[in-house]
Amino acid sequence: MIFDDLRDEMASLDGLVAWPEPANPAVARALALGTAARGWTIGDTLSHLAGTDQAAVVAINDPEHFPARVREHPPPSPGELPAVWPGARDELLGGVQRAHAARARLPWFSLPMGAMSFATARLMEYWAHGEDIADALGRSRPPTGRLRHVCHIGVQTLGFSFVQHGLPAPAEPVRVELDAPGGGVWAWGPPEARNRVSGPAAHFALIVTQRRLAADSALEARGAVAAQWLPIAQCFAGRGQTTDPDRAGLPMPG
Repeated sequence: MIFDDLRDEMASLDGLVAWPEPANPAVARALALGTAARGWTIGDTLSHLAGTDQAAVVAINDPEHFPARVREHPPPSPGELPAVWPGARDELLGGVQRAHAARARLPWFSLPMGAMSFATARLMEYWAHGEDIADALGRSRPPTGRLRHVCHIGVQTLGFSFVQHGLPAPAEPVRVELDAPGGGVWAWGPPEARNRVSGPAAHFALIVTQRRLAADSALEARGAVAAQWLPIAQCFAGRGQTTDPDRAGLPMPG
């Protein structure tokens, strides 16, 4: 279930950075490493994740005052991380499951969401920023079945991607068939669709989170809509930012 997968994705990040201890010189050097997101260090990335976890707790526990309370509390600095994280994260995991049981909709910076969609969005963000951190540390993480959640968001936001770039949402459907980690195929869309995207699920997830350019992937797009979609695909609100010609734009979702 999504809540277990979210917990596991958070634990995957722990495998990269453990709990930061800024007073430790080796940890401090790691936190200061730059990522592919222009101007963001590993410490900045962790602060962003911790800050959005804190905002998520407010969305769950005090939805009526969410905008005001979030504005009042900026994300923690890297030096403050040990005091607030993983406490906020653990509170988020419990709270979002209670919200699901209560069928509550949760406010967020873009639009209110159901608890399962909310958890899926958090998983997407943890995975995408985890890739940034792993890349900065010179490490790699094998893809897992949790990527299905990221890919699902990527497929569901096809029309949204066009609108974000000032283009009309296409009327024609796209069939997406992705090679899942460990074997098998994940598929969305009508099998008879003329427009089709196929290839590794990990590459699709990197593209829709704008961690890789479509031209640098092993994905195949057939049909005009599919070919137009992949270079602009994104599963978050706001416009991505291009960091250099060889990398996809690296947005700060959340």
